[in-house]
Amino acid sequence: MDSSLSAILLQAAMGIGLGAIAALVAARSLRTLVFGVATTDMATYVGVAAILTVVALLASYIPARRASRVDPLIALRSD
Repeated sequence: MDSSLSAILLQAAMGIGLGAIAALVAARSLRTLVFGVATTDMATYVGVAAILTVVALLASYIPARRASRVDPLIALRSD
């Protein structure tokens, strides 16, 4: 199960990294629409990345834990 969690963390990190780059690019065009708030507020970017990481881990850990409790022979016979 450790290897599946590390793979999920890698996918989440890649998605968050690409999303952060896209958000920084999009923030330039939104700069004229937002008043009183910096579009490159690093605390917001870090907070959102942390929340998304926790959500990705929980969304993948719960089904992985449930699947690890199933006997492989029973799972293969049902398919």
